[in-house]
This record gives sequence, structure tokens and C-alpha cells, in this order.
Amino acid sequence: MPPTLDLSRTSHAKVVIAPPRINLRRAASYQHDRGPLSSTSSRFTFNHLVFSPPPSPGLPSLSPPAKKPSRRLFSTVRPLRVIRYAIRLLSVVLVFFVALEVLTWFFGESTPTPTNTTKSVIQEPEPETGMVSQKAVPDFPTPIVVTDDRGRAKWTVSIPPGSEFPLAMSQYVDMCLKCRQVAERARHLRSHGHGLHQVSLGFGSDSADDFIDVKEAEKAGYFAGVEKYDGGVARGSETGKMACKKSLTFVLESSDAGLGKTLMMLWIAYGLAEKEGRAFFIDDTRWSYGKFTALFQPPPIPECSAPPSHEILPCPRHTRHLVASAATMDVLFGSLTESADPPSESHDRALRKTQFNLARRGYEALARMNKDDGDYVDTRVRELTDMRTVPKSKGHRNGLAVGVHIRRGDRHPLEFQYRHSYMPLSLYTDTAYEIIESQFNHTTTGLFASSHSGEEAAAAKEQSIVVLASDDPMVYESAELAGAANRAQERIKLASKQNIQNTNQDKSVMRKFVDETFGWEGGFFAAMFWNLGVTSAHATAAPDASPGSGNYAAPSAETLRLRSLVGRAYVMDLTVLADASDVVVCTVSAVGCRLLAVMMGWERAMDEGNWVNIDGGYGWLGLEW
Repeated sequence: MPPTLDLSRTSHAKVVIAPPRINLRRAASYQHDRGPLSSTSSRFTFNHLVFSPPPSPGLPSLSPPAKKPSRRLFSTVRPLRVIRYAIRLLSVVLVFFVALEVLTWFFGESTPTPTNTTKSVIQEPEPETGMVSQKAVPDFPTPIVVTDDRGRAKWTVSIPPGSEFPLAMSQYVDMCLKCRQVAERARHLRSHGHGLHQVSLGFGSDSADDFIDVKEAEKAGYFAGVEKYDGGVARGSETGKMACKKSLTFVLESSDAGLGKTLMMLWIAYGLAEKEGRAFFIDDTRWSYGKFTALFQPPPIPECSAPPSHEILPCPRHTRHLVASAATMDVLFGSLTESADPPSESHDRALRKTQFNLARRGYEALARMNKDDGDYVDTRVRELTDMRTVPKSKGHRNGLAVGVHIRRGDRHPLEFQYRHSYMPLSLYTDTAYEIIESQFNHTTTGLFASSHSGEEAAAAKEQSIVVLASDDPMVYESAELAGAANRAQERIKLASKQNIQNTNQDKSVMRKFVDETFGWEGGFFAAMFWNLGVTSAHATAAPDASPGSGNYAAPSAETLRLRSLVGRAYVMDLTVLADASDVVVCTVSAVGCRLLAVMMGWERAMDEGNWVNIDGGYGWLGLEW
């Protein structure tokens, strides 16, 4: 019998029994199957440290956490990262300076403070322009390049105070050419200048930003010694009015002997000035037809006084005080004759209507004839109206007045087959009679629809008249028109050689020798006009004696008087045709034909079709020559 265990002698009164959840199985990870290992054993490893039991959730870890290696700045050099940081930094700097430049463009640049060291600098020598580099302001009219206090290249136009006004036509033409070149030079210097403030990205840079007007240039000190004007009132002004803020001065001087082209440009210039809020002035100092008031009444007087002459510039177009003439018409009228839009019939019609409306506004303001001629024209229009009135007409129907304008001389038609000659007179008369026939066609519908329409139409047709105006006195005596047409006016006539000789038929009277007689046979020619009032002994042999040519000489008082008579006859002819005629027949190649359309008005001439061109299928051409 085996001995029994006696537990009564032990010091523990109770026995602790392990709970059933405790696993009493020997863990291989704690004690290997082969028994405990010692440090001296050949099987001794550190696996007992590596494969340690997992830490208790409530107890700290038996081994300290592994320390992460510290990252030192630039411990590892990465070239791409350095380049990326450099690009970002340069981008921030560039954006800053671009934003500064844009703000300067939007909010304007500060006017340079005038100092004694501020100087105007003309651009470098240009072989094609002949400009000379210098530091002082030139003593002749010319555009110049200047630099402001920030080193920006700009440009202006320098005209020495006290210079003759207006300048010669050749000077204005030369200045307009140089303005384009100097403006381009200033833009080139701005875009290729030194320093970040000269950086140009291709936007916000306009010639208007580069140009400095004369008044601002004076304040900035670019023009040393220029006389200042206080309070906007020009010194020497007799009116005492404030000087105009914006103005347009039209110089009537022209190398074209014809009057029509000058009048068309004058009227359109007035319309542009009114549209842009500019005061309008007319200069007739060297006009070939004499004084403007010899033909027309004085133009409307502005509420301000004319600016100093050295502030009136021919270019650029946006200058404060602009001077325009036939010599610089491209600067003033370029926007009215050219367009970036593709050509189309509707666009061309809209562009020409714009020109037409501007010319119409100028006609209404400036084409008032002098009192004597105006009274005569009013009387003549009433006479022609009475001639076409049907007596005792129950329907108050009058005859039709068809105006015919025939231009010959040095103006040839646009139509191909007549481009080296003239339109046959039969085309004018046939067109006029066709218009009359179409209006009185004896129908019971339309214009004369009534029980007595046939009788009234026949009576009105019988009273219809043709009103004729021409620059060739022989046209009035032609077989096609003699006795069938009425002169537009008989106050001033262009006489033929035969008419002049018929006035001196009494050979019994002793008369002193006179030069050979010349007349206007064939029409108006420029050479004939330029030699008016000049005796045959002193007449120029060259056909061109216009201003600017080597044969031109200042006209005498007698010459200006004769030229003024020619201009007055021209204006009265057109006015009578426009006021007394229901329909006008003419050739659009003549500028007088285009003026007639303006004088009739767009609705009456174009919309109602009462302006009839027989020179090809062209419409109103405006400034296109």
C-alpha cells in the first residue's frame, strides 16, 4: 500500500486550485523540448530574446521601441528637388514684377517731376529717316523719343513755339511718316530695354500708352524754354475764352484743283470732330479759292479758344489737338476707309453709310452759302418749282424735275469702255426721260390712281423739266440738251472762248492789245485753274503748277478773285440741283455727284432711289477715289 500524503503539517491552511483557463501545457517558446539551454551549451542562441512572448496589454513592453533614424537637412542631395525649388522661387519673383507692371498700366504712370536734369533724347540715327541723334530739343518740327524718370522710352512731337501755322504740306507729310517710325522705335526700346521695369509680355503695350502729348511733355520738363500757359488760357488770346481741351483744325490747302474733294473731306472732318467732342476750326490761310467766307457763311464758333499753334499736331490720331488736311487724310480718315473685317457687301454698305452720315452732319453745319448767293439760290429754286407746276390741277400734281450733273474736263468715267473719254450725252438724256416716263405711265393704280389720273399724268408729264449743271459750257449748247434743259443757275457762268469774243464784236472801236482769249471748252482742267489770272507771257509751260510743285507761286488778289468765282458757281450749281430736283442723274466718278447725294440725304437719295448713277454699277463711294 503506497504511503499517503499528509498535508496536516503544512503551514498553508488552504490549497490554491488553478482556474481551468490556465494552460498548464509547457510552451515550446518558453522552454525548448530538448530541455533548458545554458550559455555554455552548443545549442545556445538568442532566440529566446527574439521570440519573446507578446507583452501584456496592461504591462509595459519588455524591449524599448526601435528609434527611427533622424533626417538631417540636405543629408541626401536630390538635384531635381533643388531645381524645382529654384523654379518656384523665380516664378514668384516674376509674378510679382508682372503684377507691378500690370498695375502701372491700369492705374497710370506717375508724371515725371520736372527737374533741370530732365532732357529729351531723339532716337538714334536712322538712315531711312535722316534723323540726327542729339540731347537738346530740335529747332524744327519733328517727332522725338524721350525717356521718363523710370527709364521708359516714350515719344512726342516737338514744334518750336512761334513756328508758322499752318506748316507746309510737305512738312506735315514728312512728320506723319516719321511719327510711325518713331512710335515703332519707342515700342522697340520699351520691349528691349534694360531692367525688370522694361519687361514687355506683348499685352497692354499700345502706341497710345507710349505717346506723350505736348502739354504733358511741357509739364514734365522735356521742352526746356517752352512758354507756359496758366489756367488753360493761351497767351495772346483775344477772346479771353478757356483753351479747348480737344480740337480739330482742318487746313483747306490742297494740291488738288477741284473743290469737291476738299468739301467732302471738310464735311466728314466736322462730323468726326463732333462725334469725338472736339472743337472744330477751319484754316484758309493758303486756300487756293481764297477766303472761306467768300463762298460760305462763317462756321459755328466754338465755346473755347484755339490752342497754341505748337500744340496742334498732324499725328498721332489720338492727340489732343489734331490738324488735318488733304495731305494727311490717311491719318484722319484711315479708320473710315479700311477695316479688319473681311469684305462683304453689307459691311461695305454700313461703312459707307457711316461716312455718309458724318458728311451730312458737316454739310448741315458748314455748307451755308454767303448771303448774296444764298438769296439768289432760293429765288432760282422757286422759279424752277413754278416752271413744273401744273396750272389748275385738281389733284395738285406737279411735273417732275430731273437734275443732270455732267462732269468732264480732267475727270473720266469709271466704266471701262469710257475710261479714256466721256459718257455720251445721250445716256444722260435717255435716263432722264425714262425716269419721267416711268412716273407718268397712265395707269389707274399707283401714283395717279383717280378718275382723272390719265389727264393729270399727261399734264404733269408735259410740265416736267430737266435741270442741267456742267463744268463744260459747250454742253449747254449741244444738240441733245439745247432747248430741253434749264441751267441750274445763271448768276456765274463758265464762259467759252466764243462767248468771250462775242462780247467785243465792235471792230470800229480802237482797243489796246490783249492776250489771246482762253475759255472753259472741254470742262474744268487743273492746269487752267492754276493759271487763272496769269498773263500768257508769265504763264507756266508746265501743266502742274499746284502747291508743292516747282512752278507754284503765291496767287495774286485778281487770281484769288477769279478762283473764288469758279468755286461759287460750283457750289450754286450743286445746291440748286439738290434743292430743286426730285431725281438727280450723274456719274459717281465725279466727286460732285457724291456731294449731291449727301445734300439730298440718305433716305431721299438711297432708300427712295432718287440718286441715279449711270457710271457702272457702283453705289456711293464716299472717300474712295
